[in-house]
Amino acid sequence: MIDYADFTADWIGAARERIAGMAAATPLAPSPYLSGIAGTDFLLKLELTQPMGAFKLRGAANAILALPNDIGGVTCCSTGNHGRGVAYAARARGLRAVICMSSLVPKAKVDGIKALGAEVRIVGDSQDDAMAESVRLVEAEGLVEISPFDDPYVIAGQGTIGLELLEQCPGLATVLVPLSGGGLAGGIALAVKSRRPDIRVIGISMNRGAAMHASLQAGQPVEVEEVASLADSLGGGIGLQNRLSFPLCRDYLDDVILVTEDEIYRALQTIYYEDRLVCEGACVVGIAALQAGKLPALDGPVATIITGRNIDMTVHADIMQGRDVTLGDTTIKGRGYDA
Repeated sequence: MIDYADFTADWIGAARERIAGMAAATPLAPSPYLSGIAGTDFLLKLELTQPMGAFKLRGAANAILALPNDIGGVTCCSTGNHGRGVAYAARARGLRAVICMSSLVPKAKVDGIKALGAEVRIVGDSQDDAMAESVRLVEAEGLVEISPFDDPYVIAGQGTIGLELLEQCPGLATVLVPLSGGGLAGGIALAVKSRRPDIRVIGISMNRGAAMHASLQAGQPVEVEEVASLADSLGGGIGLQNRLSFPLCRDYLDDVILVTEDEIYRALQTIYYEDRLVCEGACVVGIAALQAGKLPALDGPVATIITGRNIDMTVHADIMQGRDVTLGDTTIKGRGYDA
């Protein structure tokens, strides 16, 4: 693992060249409806158009394409999309992939990973349990671990989104980034602020089990209880030995905002009915913050990262029809969509 001081924006430029041909450069599309609420251009970075449906392909591809040829395979822990990205990139390189997941991961995401030819192991009821199994596989079977967030190649791959944003919207003022382990937020923040320090980068997460938010408040990585959420991709810890994504978020994020499950529910309806997009709950936390009036004053174009489309369609249908949704021991009261 490299030292934090040695991880620079140069890694992101190298990642962009490495992943070209496997990960797509994605569109930046305006949302007229959300622009009306924001009072400025509100833009959607459509990472759901990646070949496997989520931004995680960027980091996974960069890490796997950088590996030597004489390895026996790769492993990782995942809440869904990172495992899907690792499975996709590993299959492209002809490598064995073992994806470790907790029992909280929706079945649709598990099935999607299996469909890409990877082995899936369900271990425990938290991301930390899945991570422990991935570490065991490294020691027992000689696999190479691809961290979902605290890996320089993974972070650099996610950071390529930031380079595209600067090219697609030169006047960009604010970026809203779904915040989980910090690989996406840290990578994007490093990429954009290395070229435009004036751009405001805000991390957004759910208000229950937000590990990076709790760690930033504590001044060091901490453990939190992992709970079921509509934004399930944002669950899990950041690792108590975190060396890169935590300091990147600490040093480069301008703010962190938390949204409720009710606000995520409403935002999922909004992006479907107004922009005709089927998204995961994690994608819409920026929209949820906008609709809830939680964002600071916006003085120029805003972009939010629409991170993936791999949602359980039964849950999605319930939300679009305004039905109740039960997550673990919590029920989110249904509501019809009102613009």
